[in-house]
Amino acid sequence: MNLQIILNSLLAGSVYALVALGFSIIYSAVRFFHFAHGAVYTAGAYFTFLYFILFKLPFAVAVALAVLSAALLGVAIEFFVYKPIKGQRASGTILLIASLGVSIILQNLISLFFGDDTKTIRMGEVREGLNVLGARITPVQIAIILTSLALFVITFIILKRSKIGKALRAVANDPELAVVMGLNKDRIIYFTYFIGSALAAIAAILISLDIDMTPLMGFQAMLYGVVAVVIGGLGNILGAYLGGLLLGLAQHLGVWYISSQWQDAIAFVILILFLLFRPQGFFGKKIRKAEV
Repeated sequence: MNLQIILNSLLAGSVYALVALGFSIIYSAVRFFHFAHGAVYTAGAYFTFLYFILFKLPFAVAVALAVLSAALLGVAIEFFVYKPIKGQRASGTILLIASLGVSIILQNLISLFFGDDTKTIRMGEVREGLNVLGARITPVQIAIILTSLALFVITFIILKRSKIGKALRAVANDPELAVVMGLNKDRIIYFTYFIGSALAAIAAILISLDIDMTPLMGFQAMLYGVVAVVIGGLGNILGAYLGGLLLGLAQHLGVWYISSQWQDAIAFVILILFLLFRPQGFFGKKIRKAEV
């Protein structure tokens, strides 16, 4: 296999994996598709543009503030939108529609304040990538891959080893029993939105350092993130990350052998095949009833 395909697949998959990881963490706790996650992803990139380009803060400070702002935005969506709706005992379908509405509102707000033209947060001139056994990869792309992997490892350890991670798994497995055992369900859900949204923001910032940003960037990222989660298994953290990497590989193999115009179609063909033949994904468990 061409090494350039592998590197391109790993680059794209690393971004998909972070989006899917954040989405999966949130889904594990709330059990509905938080489609506004894509808008939070976009907001992360534009917060960086705001702090770094417009406010001229140091890059590290701008990134830290952008990630924090996006994470708090995710928490605010839960507090001001989803929680009141859930208080009315709304179904998962109503919450799904609400999440789509929030996504559209946020996307339009970003367009209103920043415009629809392409923005950039890249620093310095665009240079030719490093030569690795005949394939080309830039330092920024290497940073994207390594940062994605590091964040997955850190997140995995937090969720598996820490007290809050164990509490999250308890809420995900049986919310009512978790409350009976004295866990603060709302606080744990806020934590999942904070972590999941922060991961989405970091993914957006990383990709924006490589290929710039537009107000619509979150929609496609969210769709790919959902496909990656379905491939790996709903609610499975490891599955979500590996699903992103596998999706990136499948898309770039398709681009190599067919055409780049088929990139989106390949993702949805994979989604349909999994929904038809293995809806629980590679690492998920069969369930009798699911709510989306």
